[in-house]
Amino acid sequence: MSIARLALANLRYPDTPDDAVARAVTAVAGAVRASASFICFPEVYIPGYRVPGHSYPPPDPDFLDRAWSTIAEAAAASKVTVVLGTERVVDGQPRITTLVINPDGARAGFQDKVQLDPTEESIYLPGEGRQLFTAGPLRFGVSICHEGFRYPETVRWSARGGAHVVFHPHYSWPEPGSFQPETFGDPRNTFHESSVLCRAAENTCFVASVNYATAGSPTTSVVARPDGTVLAWQPYGKEGLLVADIDTAEATGLLASRYRP
Repeated sequence: MSIARLALANLRYPDTPDDAVARAVTAVAGAVRASASFICFPEVYIPGYRVPGHSYPPPDPDFLDRAWSTIAEAAAASKVTVVLGTERVVDGQPRITTLVINPDGARAGFQDKVQLDPTEESIYLPGEGRQLFTAGPLRFGVSICHEGFRYPETVRWSARGGAHVVFHPHYSWPEPGSFQPETFGDPRNTFHESSVLCRAAENTCFVASVNYATAGSPTTSVVARPDGTVLAWQPYGKEGLLVADIDTAEATGLLASRYRP
């Protein structure tokens, strides 16, 4: 048995890109106070997800590099592995991505979003390929928002590679007239939360899904066990860290390993 303590940064949408960095640094410090060794942020928390229909300044590679360095310093000071939802610029074009930062502050690599939501195609370009990461006792992958909700293969790939947990940074904001749940997995809600439980159960791995703390949001942050049950979830719209201990021995990847295309 090997226990890993995860923290999911259920933070409100930042006021500015600099505010996002400051909130991220504070959250990393909070993770170490909670004795967590890993912290995952929502989708594009740096500099903030570009919601369709709103105007934002263009992606700034220099700002992003400074932001990553600042958060890497916080990771090294706290000796925490950071799974940072961010954007990056590749060949002049922005991508949705996740930067993994090791506990010594080194950048372990990126997992770009490969399967874009159709509403994102006018803003971002898709990435290619998938990555696995290892830190301490934990092997993990990343499936970003739309990927994990709608494409089981993005989680299965990591589980077949030995991932104990797949982190799922996302952003779900309230739509006019949408159902506002008070309990995780309410059957009156959309399929999204139930799909997180399915991704865990059908691959026999943990799934850690993290959203922004937004009033009226249809989804919240949750850690799903390998049997598809809920280990822990965050009250809707409540800002803070969701902390959970996972036993890596439970994540056998059995059902993922039996998949035949």
